[in-house]
Amino acid sequence: MASIRKVVFANSQIYHIFNRGVERRVVFTNKREYDRMLRVMRYYRFAHVPMRYSRFAELPDAEQFTILQKLSETAILEVKILAYCLMPNHFHLILKQENTEGISRYVSNISNSYSKYFNTKHHRIGPLFQGAFKAIWIETDEQLVHLSRYIHLNPITSFLVKEKNLDMHIWSSLPEYLSTESKNILSDPSIILGIYGSKSKYKDFVHDQIQYAQQLEKIKHLMIEE
Repeated sequence: MASIRKVVFANSQIYHIFNRGVERRVVFTNKREYDRMLRVMRYYRFAHVPMRYSRFAELPDAEQFTILQKLSETAILEVKILAYCLMPNHFHLILKQENTEGISRYVSNISNSYSKYFNTKHHRIGPLFQGAFKAIWIETDEQLVHLSRYIHLNPITSFLVKEKNLDMHIWSSLPEYLSTESKNILSDPSIILGIYGSKSKYKDFVHDQIQYAQQLEKIKHLMIEE
């Protein structure tokens, strides 16, 4: 990790976390790989997990369930995942730090675990992700809701899905935001939905921006980034 991160992570604060594949390479090539990353993200939310995820994944389903159940009842959380989106060559997370240095440990654990899985599967060596992950402190509720919309629109602004399928795109947390089922979900939508008022209002908030976001994506290559 050559670059120096200026953000200082503090408990109870919220951050936008981003990283992409080295040389912008694709890091999720099929459904199984997306699913692996989500499972890794779920497991390493907890501090002091009893084993590496690679070993945990080899256990019988019943034993995995028992371990996760015990962790959910007794373990300290490293982070709360407020929103997420996995894209073919990058990922976005909105994380609230729950445990001192929890974000640094969490992102390191999920990145290292997934990288080892991917490298083994694809017979490659070396880093999979592009150096140190990027992190931005979210200071206001307004920033938070707009960032969540930006993240949830990633699949459509990149033309991976059509608008009619966005709400069901399972590699982002948007379906969890809009679902009536609250059990066994990875994200915690309550903070952002609490700001916006309701699931239906949040859905309208996201969809109202789709056409603008798509047009902006088409001319992004013409813009000069500072």
